Amino acid sequence: MNGPSSTPANNPACTNPAADSVEFGTSADGFPVARIGEILLGLISNGSGDFFLASAWRFTKPLAEARRHHFYRHDGRVDNEAAFRLRAIETAEHMAKLSALARVQTRIVASTPWGESQLAMIYAEGIVSHSTSGHGGFHLSSDRNSLVDASVRSAGGWYEEDCEWAIVALTFPDMFTGYERRCADKIAKDTFPAFWEKLHGRQLEPGESRSKDRATFERDHAGDWTVISAVTSSHHKGMTEVVATRGGKREFDQEERRFLIPDVEYSKRGSFGFVIDLQVHAVYEGPSSFLGWSARAA
Repeated sequence: MNGPSSTPANNPACTNPAADSVEFGTSADGFPVARIGEILLGLISNGSGDFFLASAWRFTKPLAEARRHHFYRHDGRVDNEAAFRLRAIETAEHMAKLSALARVQTRIVASTPWGESQLAMIYAEGIVSHSTSGHGGFHLSSDRNSLVDASVRSAGGWYEEDCEWAIVALTFPDMFTGYERRCADKIAKDTFPAFWEKLHGRQLEPGESRSKDRATFERDHAGDWTVISAVTSSHHKGMTEVVATRGGKREFDQEERRFLIPDVEYSKRGSFGFVIDLQVHAVYEGPSSFLGWSARAA
């Protein structure tokens, strides 16, 4: 599955006994490293002042001999060394709990919505994760599926691995590690906010759910001119030429208008788009840097 990776990202308590199973050190190249069983983690700079977590498998040499080229997997950004150490400890906790769950990996002849199953992981009776050549996800038996909340229940019992796996994890939490449940909780907030609110018995606040925030943005600006496309202007230095429609709709028959926005202003646009202020931004009808608009003018 693609759900959570093998290297969790939330902060474990400093008293976590899993910390005892982590070997910390410094690589030959000078960056922090940590070993948990057969997994090697490294805090590597991207050269621009940011750091990312890298991992390797079955590095048996002393940690002081590890070098950047030994790492082959990128597991996301990490803020600093303190966050790296916490990440390593939580990874150890996750691995220990994963082992205790005793999932069974096997091959099952099955046709899934994503192709023929190539590998299966049995989490419990009636809860099976399938991997195919291109995708994967969970399949729940009819009895298990009946326990899923009706608002997010799949009629066929199939739940894809990118987001819908979170529904399975939150419905059957005892079958998942604490890290997996935290990942599922975050996905549910962003993707299935009503389901999350029902589970937790409270409303999500602004900023807690991306999909809910997007819905609010689209509702609040349904009648406003919202940018759907932008390009650096080749005719006006320091300006961004944009195309906007009412509510940011992209249907073929939508009226489109062009505007020029200062680059600095446009760079501060929000997560869900840039809303035109007609008191500030005038409609632009001059030469265009958009190929399509240039063709129209011709």
